[in-house]
Amino acid sequence: MLSVINAWETVRYEFLNTKVCDLSLSVEGSPLWPFIERLTREFNRHGLRFVPDFYLTDSWGCPDRQPIMGIPFYLADKRLCRLEQEQTGEVEDRHTVMMLLRHESGHAINYAYRLWEDPEWTATFGRFSTPYRDVFRPDPVSREFVRHLAFGPYERPTYAQKHPDEDFAETFAVWLTPGSRWQKRYGKWPVIRKLRYVAKVMRRIRDSEPAVAMGRPYLPVEEMDLTVAEHYGRRAERYRAAAQGYVDDKLREVFPPVRGARKSDARRFLQEHRRALLARVTQWSGMDEDDASAILQKLEDRAGVLRLRFSPDQANARLLDMTALTTALAMDFVRTGRFAD
Repeated sequence: MLSVINAWETVRYEFLNTKVCDLSLSVEGSPLWPFIERLTREFNRHGLRFVPDFYLTDSWGCPDRQPIMGIPFYLADKRLCRLEQEQTGEVEDRHTVMMLLRHESGHAINYAYRLWEDPEWTATFGRFSTPYRDVFRPDPVSREFVRHLAFGPYERPTYAQKHPDEDFAETFAVWLTPGSRWQKRYGKWPVIRKLRYVAKVMRRIRDSEPAVAMGRPYLPVEEMDLTVAEHYGRRAERYRAAAQGYVDDKLREVFPPVRGARKSDARRFLQEHRRALLARVTQWSGMDEDDASAILQKLEDRAGVLRLRFSPDQANARLLDMTALTTALAMDFVRTGRFAD
């Protein structure tokens, strides 16, 4: 069937050539949402009133002293996850996503309640104001620190040694993780005092309102005004030849930019005239109805993504142009087994 022929090549090019801010991504309802719900249940299980807010950005992290968690945008779409795998060679699996959510939520709760200002926090983890070090020399056998980020592409079993803030976040993550059995696993390690401190503090604050309730996101996805290809440091054009069936340029020729207050939506226009277009395409190209319908669906979808508009007084001309374009695409496929680039 036409609808599955080289579909990924087309999808890849379209994603790479789209600005991140135009991807219409959100956390809620995305593949991330079950993980967020799971983390929320873990917080509720401990009676914690606070649960971090989340937003999509270019990488994992909490902005400095802001109780809000950033998550890589590609995790909000399975197709973008596939693209991430192709471009970087790795993508977080389910286990890694939960490890990172728990770790970053440790930062968020630290910032929400300003725990780092507590002298006992400083005595337990060190001074929060200690400068971050990009390069540090961890002790791989130290028992003064938990080992949380120990699997997957983010494998960093000594990450707690990087900074007191990371030490707290890693310790909190171990305490939060269901089935971690931290009392037994770390019972004979010096780090047990840190885990007991976290447990004590969480009991103390669980019914309290956070000192900082709202956070300011850093580089939210809505402000990422660059293409996905630019995000990866690559040129999308190199993928164009493989994107069989790519139709954006042709659609822009049929629906060029228009001025004026009265504009009609191109996608809705195509949907309204689908039956007539389908009849013309099958009549003149000899293509079967299912494949012709797949072409029309693609044109409708791309017109919507591109937010194409046209002047209502040009409706008849636009319909003629779309009939010619759709028929030409269908005849190219019937003749060659692929669309012309």
